[in-house]
Amino acid sequence: MDRGSEPDPSYGRVPLAVVVVDGDGLVSHWSRGARRLFGVPKERAIGRPALDLLPVSGALPDDRASGDGHGSAAVHDGPGPGLESSLGGHLSYPAAGRARLPGAGTGRIDVLWWAYPLVGPGRERLLVLAADAGALLPDRPGDAPPPERVAPGFARHTDLPRADELARRLPEILPSMSVGESAGIVAQVLELGYPVLDFSQQERVPVTPDWGVPRRAERRARRERAARARAAGRPLPADPDDEAEDLEYAAVRERLEFLNEVSGRIGTSLDLTETIGEVSRAVVPRFTDVAGTYLREQVVAGEGFPDGVPDTTTMWHRVALEHTDEPGRWDDVVPVGEAMPFPAHTPFFQCMTTGEPVLVPRITEEMGHAIASQFEKRDIRPLITGRSMLVVPLKARQVVLGFMILLRHPERPVFNDMDRVTGAELAARAGLVLDNARIYTHQENVAETLQDSMLPHIPARMAGCDIATRYLPGTLLGRIGGDWFDAVKLPGARTALVVGDVMGHGLNSAAMMGQLRTAVQTMAALDLPPARLLRNLDDLAQRLGDSYLATCLYAVYDPIAGELGLANAGHIPPVLVRAADGRSELLDLPTGAPIGVGGVPFETVRVPVACGDRLVMCTDGLVEVRGEDIGAGLATLCESAAHPAASMDDACDTIVRALNTGGDRKDDVALLMARLGGIAPEDVAEWRLARDPAEVPRARAAVREQLHAWGLAALADTAELLVGELVTNAVRHARARPVGLRLVRGDTLLCEVDDDDSELPSLRGAGPGDEYGRGLRVVSTLAREWGASRGGVGKTVWCELTLPRR
Repeated sequence: MDRGSEPDPSYGRVPLAVVVVDGDGLVSHWSRGARRLFGVPKERAIGRPALDLLPVSGALPDDRASGDGHGSAAVHDGPGPGLESSLGGHLSYPAAGRARLPGAGTGRIDVLWWAYPLVGPGRERLLVLAADAGALLPDRPGDAPPPERVAPGFARHTDLPRADELARRLPEILPSMSVGESAGIVAQVLELGYPVLDFSQQERVPVTPDWGVPRRAERRARRERAARARAAGRPLPADPDDEAEDLEYAAVRERLEFLNEVSGRIGTSLDLTETIGEVSRAVVPRFTDVAGTYLREQVVAGEGFPDGVPDTTTMWHRVALEHTDEPGRWDDVVPVGEAMPFPAHTPFFQCMTTGEPVLVPRITEEMGHAIASQFEKRDIRPLITGRSMLVVPLKARQVVLGFMILLRHPERPVFNDMDRVTGAELAARAGLVLDNARIYTHQENVAETLQDSMLPHIPARMAGCDIATRYLPGTLLGRIGGDWFDAVKLPGARTALVVGDVMGHGLNSAAMMGQLRTAVQTMAALDLPPARLLRNLDDLAQRLGDSYLATCLYAVYDPIAGELGLANAGHIPPVLVRAADGRSELLDLPTGAPIGVGGVPFETVRVPVACGDRLVMCTDGLVEVRGEDIGAGLATLCESAAHPAASMDDACDTIVRALNTGGDRKDDVALLMARLGGIAPEDVAEWRLARDPAEVPRARAAVREQLHAWGLAALADTAELLVGELVTNAVRHARARPVGLRLVRGDTLLCEVDDDDSELPSLRGAGPGDEYGRGLRVVSTLAREWGASRGGVGKTVWCELTLPRR
């Protein structure tokens, strides 16, 4: 082509042969492209055996290996069955391949072919498409195809990448694919530019020809020729083949446009319910008048992939019903949400067990009665009898997830074979979209279950404080995050309050959150100071991996001392609402670095609190608002936390309403509020005891006297016995300092004994002759709870008794 000249419109176009074969193997349609490709006119082809016109029998010639390309038999070189088996056998699945057929002269034609089975009431059983591969691939890279091998157009091609490289990489994307499958698929895609829609375990690869642009080009060329002829005063006679191909093109184009439109309308969401609605609305009313969608129980529940072939016991949930009838007509008879099995005699059972579409041109009275028999006390016959029905399977990875029942009004044309193919393609695309939504829903359910199992169930009342919590999953970046809260019971009637936020979302964040929360609980039980606990948690996170980062706020409330001890690891500060005047303030704490950074010190800050003060701790997802500074969110938090409320739950709801921005909130939220009630001094009694066994009777007498004064005489005998055992052990093991004894009357009766020995006691068995080893066994049997922890100097052993009901 000369530089600057207009490009030849025929460049890159090749003829496409269209042949239809009936059930007896005879040709019933022979297109102009077939006449061009095989050199046989239409009048000689119609009614003749296809095997006579497409000579493909025989074995692979021995001279193929030498590359001379001469021989009398066809050479099959496709990824699936040969063309001979497709023409002579009963093909039940689309196939494609490559064959070298004898040409009109002494040479051979290198043919790429596709075979599609046709199922329906007519005699046509096979659609064969073929193209000359030689016209698709130039003799030398960069050369234009020889002019004599280019015809006005059916297919286009472009410069192609290396097939061997793509074939090698394809199994890395689809691990279940064999190397042979990969090579066959890549060869078809690169040589013809047609997308591979699906492939089966039998390595049969169907592809969809690119009908649109080439056919439009041919029609445009015809119109131009007709216009030139009319201008010259010699109109062209009508060509029946042109008219037939125009009708064929219009039908195919309509179906392709519909499928493209549907594909663009479904799959916009990973929400299973929304996806089901999209699929139903996409086909009504353009393709059908009624669309009912049924899914297997495991799919609806968001569980794993359904196992096994469905049977008569499989429960199918009606998840959607879209129709053009008057409103409410279907609601009472076939309500959405109903679950039911289907008998073996129904077309629905046939569809779900074979995985193939089932076409019923008209539902007869007899079939309508058979279908209606499974609906107890509901007559569905007026809704279905006389209508055309198409049942299409919703499949993914060769497993039936569900099916769609499509019905047309009696006055509308019945479903035909082309509708069957269109419906099957529609269902295939919908099945993949539903499977994606199912997988997402399943993963989300797993993560939510994991996270819910890790979030604690905190009692509303702990020693000296009332607690309320809220957890809100994220709405934009994923419902699963790493936010958590906790409250841990500590010795001395104290409570540890924790809020943390693992950076990131998803299962990994939820799993890390579980590890950190467990570690915090363990270290809190050891009664570590807040700064020490965060230091140990930081060391643990670094040992778990470099990607472990989290913020954490740890507070210890001492209701007897009226004090909070807090340490911060990169978390937003808490809010303290003063009961005296209702003012709220952000506590000024050292920010610290997130857990996992390493090498950054933490500091404990002590804040005096009064009875009735409220502490509000939350994660940043609550105060971060898109497009606003976090300071605005913190100011709103302070304002809403100070708002009067009738209860702790109401106070939490007030904060959530003020700060929760609905769909704009991207992160999950953890919120913990504690009303610090304190323990009055008159509910605490303390004694210091010398390291002398004679102090044990004195301790017992003091406890009995105090319990009588508190009106707890019913606990005196048990408390006296337990205190005697604990004081005896402390006196025996104390080194230099006096032994401490304390009683605290709160929600329970707490008895504490401390000494300067750091070795923690443990339960052990005692034989008949052993003098020691029974004291803690008695304590463990009689006490509601007991425990021991190390302090700054020595240890504390404690036990609790349940207060008698008043």
